Amino acid sequence: MDRQLTLMAVHAHPDDECLSTGGVLARYTDEGIRTVLVTCTNGEQGDGPGGVKPGDPGHDDAKVAELRLSELRQSVQHLGIDHLELLGYRDSGMEGWDANKHPDAFSNVPVDTAAGRLAELMERYRPDVVVTYDETGGSGYNHPDHVQAHRITVAAVEATGIPAKFYYTAIPRSAFKRMFEQMRASGMEFDFEPGDDFGTPDELVTTVVDVRSFVDRKIKALRSHASQGDSIPPLMMSQEAQQEVFSHEAFIRVQSRIKTPHHELDLFEGLRP
Repeated sequence: MDRQLTLMAVHAHPDDECLSTGGVLARYTDEGIRTVLVTCTNGEQGDGPGGVKPGDPGHDDAKVAELRLSELRQSVQHLGIDHLELLGYRDSGMEGWDANKHPDAFSNVPVDTAAGRLAELMERYRPDVVVTYDETGGSGYNHPDHVQAHRITVAAVEATGIPAKFYYTAIPRSAFKRMFEQMRASGMEFDFEPGDDFGTPDELVTTVVDVRSFVDRKIKALRSHASQGDSIPPLMMSQEAQQEVFSHEAFIRVQSRIKTPHHELDLFEGLRP
């Protein structure tokens, strides 16, 4: 019997699995490919019940983590993900927050330590394809935990040599522009104006996967993270806009041990029987 193809996505927090990889996780699961989601932190620095912000009175890190992990499990069910692995590190919070200084924060964990744990998961699941963020944490986001997720994934891939293909998530600048136009059309207002350098340069994108058949499941997964609804603006768009914005997911191929065309429509190009 042929070995089952496997996709592993490495994300920083509960809810990160949805926007950039929710469609591919659902699509490839339905195609019989084994899907593995690795979530690095418990999300303690997210909003608490009632929208209580980190650092405000009544924000309980432990209760927030419990809530967010429960929401994550609901999201996993909607997307059909086969295996959820939790590294269980403490959420570092956004860049510049006091939480960055906590000794147990994920961003303060030695890269070798966390990468060693991730490498063990790669040895167990033997992923053919691994996906995580670029060195900026994903299209210039620069969240400390996203950057750390990038670092440990790169280290684990290099240490194990297991994945045949390795990708970074990407939101092309043209897609960012369309998304903001759609959100404005939905009546949303912003405190900032995204510049022309917002997102990933289109020319760096190697792979665009059509996930339009899985948009509804992706939105259900996003809605599972109800406690963080204020930080997921695309959920406020019209249904038509959501269908357009969420219909494709883009990636940068950074490593391949097999011959593949420069532009792909499938993360498993060249790997299928």
